[in-house]
Amino acid sequence: MTHTLSQIAQKIGVEYHGKDIDITGLHTLSEATPSQISFFNDKKYASQLPHTKAAAVLIDEKYAGLLPETTIALITDEPYLKLALASKFFAHKMSTKSEAPTTGEGCDIDTSVRFGQNVVLGENVTIMAGCYIGDHVTVGSNTLIHPNVTLYYHTKLGSGCIIHSGTVIGSDGYGFAHTRMGEHVKIYQNGNVIIEDEVEIGANCAIDRAVFGSTLIRKGTKLDNLIQIAHNCEVGEHSLLASQVGLAGSTTTGRNVVMGGQSASAGHLHIGDFSTIAGKSGVTKSLEGRNTYAGFPAIDHKLWLKMQAKISGLLKRK
Repeated sequence: MTHTLSQIAQKIGVEYHGKDIDITGLHTLSEATPSQISFFNDKKYASQLPHTKAAAVLIDEKYAGLLPETTIALITDEPYLKLALASKFFAHKMSTKSEAPTTGEGCDIDTSVRFGQNVVLGENVTIMAGCYIGDHVTVGSNTLIHPNVTLYYHTKLGSGCIIHSGTVIGSDGYGFAHTRMGEHVKIYQNGNVIIEDEVEIGANCAIDRAVFGSTLIRKGTKLDNLIQIAHNCEVGEHSLLASQVGLAGSTTTGRNVVMGGQSASAGHLHIGDFSTIAGKSGVTKSLEGRNTYAGFPAIDHKLWLKMQAKISGLLKRK
């Protein structure tokens, strides 16, 4: 899917009169290629501006001088809003067209399963009644998909996975830009979800596709029922997440992280390897690995216990 830079600029209301080039998509400053557009709306990423390889960047005029000579500055005082408008150019075209998947040997597929286009299944895949497998989805060998599971377009599911009923993988992340009048403009989520090998996902979970790039669940991870993984999250290898855990956008975790029931994280933070987050805890900042945390905001578990004892003592004196 390719559009010219001048066409995009005109449609989103940004002035551009330079040489026309083909644009294939959108990405972050650090990941964008010479055929992609990026954006800058947060000063903490200013150090990335001189090194970006993006063809063009939506940017406020006062920061434009930080861009390399090879990158075109698309001047706007609303770069995030203009990104939202541009994202529509690269949205997957939804279709009701269906075709038989490419399948390996030994697959067992219920006749009620509906496929999109260009679906590829490995060997010994079992897909039970009522599932929808969208366009360009791949499913690895020896994977079991229980009834009424939905895999949105471009989802990649590894080998030896188990997906339980009612789970939705690849739905849109919760992304909106806001106008000065308080209107909410959809940022089309043009990434995907990748589930690595030997992952088990419980019933009625929701794993959102990335804005760009991939939401990633690494190998050996086990998710309980009723879990929400937001866009661009990365859950490390062999992690265990109990019921009603929620990860906000762009949270990353190391390997073997354990999160108790109803615990959650804010976005854009990292939880270190071998961390344990007690039930109902709220992670509001990045946490070092190999420790146990509790409370809101989540702190060292032993410190939290001491605080609870102190509070309890104060109440008893009254």
